[in-house]
Amino acid sequence: MENNGKMTKQKSQAEHYYTPNPASRRRCALVRTWLRGRLFEFLTSSSVFSAKHIDVGTRLLIENMQLPSDGKVLDLGCGYGPIGIAAAALNPKLNVTMTDINIRAVKLAFLNAKRNHVANVTVKHGSLYEPVKGESFNCILTNPPLSAGMKTVKAIIAQAPKHMCEGGTLQMVTPSKIGHKTLPEAFRQTFGNAMTHTRKSGYRILLAQK
Repeated sequence: MENNGKMTKQKSQAEHYYTPNPASRRRCALVRTWLRGRLFEFLTSSSVFSAKHIDVGTRLLIENMQLPSDGKVLDLGCGYGPIGIAAAALNPKLNVTMTDINIRAVKLAFLNAKRNHVANVTVKHGSLYEPVKGESFNCILTNPPLSAGMKTVKAIIAQAPKHMCEGGTLQMVTPSKIGHKTLPEAFRQTFGNAMTHTRKSGYRILLAQK
């Protein structure tokens, strides 16, 4: 019995927001915050990313993301949905797709889209670009799952052009100290261009255009 209890505790501690099917007990919360001059409410839970507040990187991307006037936007690794929901609310002409590997996060994103009265969103479950196979977007926004490792982050960059319209952008927020050389180089190798769109509070937004 003691061994089983220890194993359960270790499993709980090892679980993180990139877990496809979290087994931890749900501990729900409500985050109310202003983004781009609008008040939003987000239901959150344990085992999803930044469950207690909108993290600095996500907030920086939302406040500075460059959205097309119309077309399709992908929020890759959406968590409980703040980036994609904010984009959809800011421009109702956009068709926003949100994806995440974490089924708990996907369910929350769906509920949060309804809670914030945005109808121009679709939420899909799956890893990276698998849920949007064959689709192309005018803009891809992502606060990548760093806990999954740099290999996964680089895969997001490398596979992005297959899912982008000509002239579309990939906008990725990361801590400035993580991959400060390798990630811009990955952008340049993939797109032939890269720029630091915004830098603030220890984070930066990398942007490339197809």
